[in-house]
Amino acid sequence: MELRQSIQHQIKDYLIITLGLIIYSISVTCFILPYEITTGGVIGFGSVIFYATGFPIQASFFILNVMLLILAIRTLGWRFCLKTIYAVIVLTVLLDLVQKFMLHYGAVHSAEFVLSPKGFPQIVKNDAFMSSLLGATLNGIALGIVLLNNGSTGGTDVVAAVVNKYKDITLGQILMFIDIFIVSSSIFVSGTSVSILLCSYCTLIVTSLMVDYVMDRGRQSVQFFIFSQKYEELANAITKTHRGVTVIDGEGWFTHTERKVLILLVKRRESTNIFRLIQSIDPQAFVSQTKVIGVFGEGFDRIRAKAKKPTPVNDDALKEQESIEVATKVVDKPLE
Repeated sequence: MELRQSIQHQIKDYLIITLGLIIYSISVTCFILPYEITTGGVIGFGSVIFYATGFPIQASFFILNVMLLILAIRTLGWRFCLKTIYAVIVLTVLLDLVQKFMLHYGAVHSAEFVLSPKGFPQIVKNDAFMSSLLGATLNGIALGIVLLNNGSTGGTDVVAAVVNKYKDITLGQILMFIDIFIVSSSIFVSGTSVSILLCSYCTLIVTSLMVDYVMDRGRQSVQFFIFSQKYEELANAITKTHRGVTVIDGEGWFTHTERKVLILLVKRRESTNIFRLIQSIDPQAFVSQTKVIGVFGEGFDRIRAKAKKPTPVNDDALKEQESIEVATKVVDKPLE
């Protein structure tokens, strides 16, 4: 039974990751490439090469990721890389297909669109800033969907994970430095104008904000306190939904009546189902629902804080401390 559920969860993850990759490939092709805007990550690095030389962005994306994944597999293991390998292959294919479609569509309907130097139709005509905002929003939504389902688009995510394993630097800091470097390089490599460079920086910021928004919404949890005479029925019904329930003793102070209280934590999207169970079993139950900042443990997020590294002991400082302790003992020794 557990194996079957695990397989179902994995299939669901891969389907939703694929949806996110479809959105991402459409966003990059329709809103980023036509104005030669540069994003972060390996896609951004590939786009700089594409704008400067015409070398396909999907080819750069695939080649760079293959090299990075070889490094990651040796350092981080297969489990980390499996969904990343899937995402890299699927996104490479999707980028190729969507670009071919848009180039063909632009050629057929050239009278209706302004075409970029590379032949991509500008969906938002002559408005690079609006196009960058739309592209960044869709990019953030797509990446958030992928990350929520334990996926990754590879690239700088892999670099950040490898560096983070050996250095006390957060993933966010590493990704920020890499992305700023990639976007800034576009003005020197591909001759990007200052206005487009500013649009690229806006794309980075909006994408980051949207990823955080989607991740926070997807991971948001709520806490229930349920006061009910039918607490056993409710606890059994909730347990069948694969959520844990804690039962504690309570006392109504006005009536001094002892009663049981159910406490449970669920994902925000699961709260409607909990209310339906309560309504069907005990419509008279008293229920309190509150948002929680974070939940860590079985069925929720993992605790990701790294253990603090021990401070290296300096030999000279240690000798000095020992001398002070000896001197203190001599001074404190009572006179005979």
